Amino acid sequence: MDLSARHTLRRWDAIGRCFEGVWLIKRGDIGGGLELLRTAFSRIPQNAFILLYTLFLAEIADALGRDAKAAEGLWIIDEALARSERNEERWCVAELLRIKGELIHAGGCAGGRGGRRGALLALARLGAPAKCPVMGAANSTSLARLQQDQGRAAEARSLLQSVYDRFSEGFETADLKTAKAYLDSWVSR
Repeated sequence: MDLSARHTLRRWDAIGRCFEGVWLIKRGDIGGGLELLRTAFSRIPQNAFILLYTLFLAEIADALGRDAKAAEGLWIIDEALARSERNEERWCVAELLRIKGELIHAGGCAGGRGGRRGALLALARLGAPAKCPVMGAANSTSLARLQQDQGRAAEARSLLQSVYDRFSEGFETADLKTAKAYLDSWVSR
């Protein structure tokens, strides 16, 4: 961001500020991070930084869900999914579906559990947890929570434990901390 400011590279400065907003959200400052992310994101043209554009849409939608604004987040994640389809950005579909499932669940939207289940089952059909351990932690946690809600606790624990066990580092990341917290809570039951 220092270099982009020094050389008047406005788009790169906006990208840096978007990442700063994401960083704040991941560290727990959802309100401040979301405000920074949305402000910086509004300065990025849709045809610039195509891959990052969809990624930032997803981060905004996810943060809105965490900020009890699931309906707005659903509108944005649907926009990101449509953009992904239109631009053939298959690399992010698994994460977009996971976020959509979580937003449906958080918002108690019409179709609630069925809508969340549909989004998460589409994610499972992609095989995302098995294909990519890094994406697998977040996706598997969402799928395991769905199974838990359906009374399939043993299956949920097995799924999440199998993905968690693939990691040898990164245990301080938010996704792995969340997965570990779920695993620990299921042990104590």
